[in-house]
Amino acid sequence: MQLDDRQRAYWRRNLRLTAWLLGVWFFVSFVISYFAREVEHLLVLDIPFGFYMGAQGAPLIYLLIVWWYARRMDGLDHDYGVQDTDGEE
Repeated sequence: MQLDDRQRAYWRRNLRLTAWLLGVWFFVSFVISYFAREVEHLLVLDIPFGFYMGAQGAPLIYLLIVWWYARRMDGLDHDYGVQDTDGEE
């Protein structure tokens, strides 16, 4: 199956978005955890930043990543005319 230019552009934008969000996920999951001791003097709600990110910050950011991906992909699907039409008549 050969992809046309429009399909290639759609997948290119999809992969770029996915790569960017995976970069954010990696940074939150590994980089902040790796430097947790160095940033413990930073406080968020009187809690050391490293502990806050592990306990509450990272899960909140993961939810934002999922929300952002769904929102952007919905817009991308609409732009390229491949939106899901289940239940819409």
